[in-house]
Amino acid sequence: MTALQPARRGPAGDGPPGAADRTVRRIPFPVVDEITRHCLTDDEPETVHIEVHLPGRPDPDRLRAAFREALCRHPRILMRQAPHRWWRRRYAWELTGVPDVDPVVFPPPGPDALERARERALADCPPLDTSPPVRLEVVEQGPDGDEDKAGVADGGTVLLVTINHTALDGPACLRVLATAAQLYGGADNSPAPPPVRAPGAATGGIPPDTPPLGGHRLARPVRIAAERGPRRTDGRGGSGTMSGSACRGNGMLITELPVPARPPRVGGVAAFTVNDQLLVATCLMVARWNHVHGRPSAPVVVTMPVDDRPRGTDMPIGNGTRLVSVGFGPEEQQDAPLLTADPPDPAAVARLLRRTAARTRSLKAAPGSQLGLGAALLTAPVLPVGARGVLTRALRTAAAPLASTTLLSNIGRIPYPLDFGDAGRPTAVWFSAPARIPRGLTVTTVSVGGRVQLALRWSHALLDDEAGARLGTLFARSLAATSWTPEAGDDGTGRTGPSDRPDPTDHPDPTVRPEGTTP
Repeated sequence: MTALQPARRGPAGDGPPGAADRTVRRIPFPVVDEITRHCLTDDEPETVHIEVHLPGRPDPDRLRAAFREALCRHPRILMRQAPHRWWRRRYAWELTGVPDVDPVVFPPPGPDALERARERALADCPPLDTSPPVRLEVVEQGPDGDEDKAGVADGGTVLLVTINHTALDGPACLRVLATAAQLYGGADNSPAPPPVRAPGAATGGIPPDTPPLGGHRLARPVRIAAERGPRRTDGRGGSGTMSGSACRGNGMLITELPVPARPPRVGGVAAFTVNDQLLVATCLMVARWNHVHGRPSAPVVVTMPVDDRPRGTDMPIGNGTRLVSVGFGPEEQQDAPLLTADPPDPAAVARLLRRTAARTRSLKAAPGSQLGLGAALLTAPVLPVGARGVLTRALRTAAAPLASTTLLSNIGRIPYPLDFGDAGRPTAVWFSAPARIPRGLTVTTVSVGGRVQLALRWSHALLDDEAGARLGTLFARSLAATSWTPEAGDDGTGRTGPSDRPDPTDHPDPTVRPEGTTP
């Protein structure tokens, strides 16, 4: 894991006395930060977006003061990139103690204010040379407008956070936002304890037909088929042919879906988790999309971030996840005609769920570094940063065909109440992770109030906006295909298929700890 500084406890205000005057401290870039820094491009900004919908409207001055103090209590977020030259051995962060600029922005309200803020979150990355590399936009929703594209009624306030992913990830910023909520509303925003899970693997009549590991085999993963036809370019319904400039940046679809049902636990152990169902839905989405477009449907490889950090105020701030690869290959190829059918065959989906559950259990339990030994060697301060940057970009281009098909970042259940007092608790939360080529597609999910909050994000070099919307519809149908129905007998395994039957274990209090993945 990256060596990161946890939060600092202290009184409200601008941090400890003299914080603004103390000497700026430098720390070297960790491995993940340096690799990301080397590969930055203007065409595809490396942003993470967090969107928190509140039913009320916070007081602007109190919110600004609370967020500023939250930053000071987590000093690792108050950083900027130190000036550098190509011949230096390391990039370095400067920890500033207090913000260089006010990161809280109140854009003018209006019927399209939220849509414009989302566009800025995808295209306008907070700069690295100013502390903090985070922007918080407070968007007021009108009380009489129509519902937005995600089906969320107007009214209340949206806190839209844009993060420069070179500096930190979504869960780290969410921890800071929880501190701001506590300072603003006065309520305890400590994370709920993680759910108690029974040890051992789930059996319940499931045959042991799964491989021990589900890692990335040495096979070239499929890419999702590109589709770049006419798309909107003016934001008002106009359309035209994709031009060079229209191919830049990311598009995004956000929506909410029902949590798919799961079978009852056997001996306190779940046969598979919602995270497993999301992985299978992602695999089905890619396979079915490619099948329709006449492209190979396997092997699909899904990158899954795993976050082992604590969620309290001592949570390390920065890029603190490790990446694992969940492979869908030879076994799934045998069932390819069944899995790409419309709808997919329930028995084939059930087999895929069992194999995926075994793979993810082994991958999460296995130790590992964030990006592997190769990244650690590549960032060793032997050559100057300029030379290492050229080498990193060349290797990234050469290894692009072996990159995973897509990334699924399942935040899971929000661990904090995020109680903003008179502004209320969140009614919806979305995250989205950057979708750069060669993957060009990311799926990010959050569980709030028994619903899956889905953000699908794609590179415009791969898909246009209409194609992205159709892909989102296909994901919804694929996730519904993983839903369990008790139609196969009483052995506890049941079968999968579209169902509206709720699973009581999938409608928890939204303050339970996430499953451990992140953007």
